[in-house]
Amino acid sequence: MAKAMVVEFRVLPPMTCVLVKDINPLASLQLSSAHLRTRIRAVSLNEILPNALRRKHNPQWTGGFSLGVDLGMSRTGLALSKGFSVRPLSVLKLRGQKLELQLLEIAGREEVDEFIIGLPISDDGKETPQSNKVRSVAGRLAARAAERGWRVYLQDEHGTSEEALSLMIDMGHSKSARQNRIDAYAAMMVLERYFSMAGQGAELVLPKQLELQEKLLRGPPKDADFFPEDFDG
Repeated sequence: MAKAMVVEFRVLPPMTCVLVKDINPLASLQLSSAHLRTRIRAVSLNEILPNALRRKHNPQWTGGFSLGVDLGMSRTGLALSKGFSVRPLSVLKLRGQKLELQLLEIAGREEVDEFIIGLPISDDGKETPQSNKVRSVAGRLAARAAERGWRVYLQDEHGTSEEALSLMIDMGHSKSARQNRIDAYAAMMVLERYFSMAGQGAELVLPKQLELQEKLLRGPPKDADFFPEDFDG
């Protein structure tokens, strides 16, 4: 199984994504395949822009959807958005490869080009044993998603389950409805946090294979508003 590495937007070690202002995103994409193969280099946010940042820079942007993912021990909640009207989508009761393949199938059907996966964080700001499991799933999914030019991000999900429960109570959902749909609403909260922060603080899970990194730089084939058809990187 292909492996992936995590790129965090908040720090600046090798392989880190940072927001570099005053650089033309398209100009920074003019990289030769030979250059990408010769060494692993730092990737900037101007090269792999998260949808939340694109929407912040251009409120009229009409690119792909973002799929929020709340990974649980036995259930996975999903939510969908383009930065407005975030809505709960569904709850999956799958694990392992079946889950990953189902996520890819849903992404294709819903015109998704990025996954926003909630990362468990404890009250003291540290990662938990469940965080390691989430990172493993995110890494495997990132390698599969990159084949299609789709991105995978990790977003701090601390407190989102409580926020989701409070929202569902306020909306008048019954106890049984809350039990059945809480995971999807938690995924919705993860997405809302991601967009409210314009993608800052999220982590890009970057495949180690340089060929897959090239596909991420190009983006999905239909992403013409950011990647011209005559791009020859």
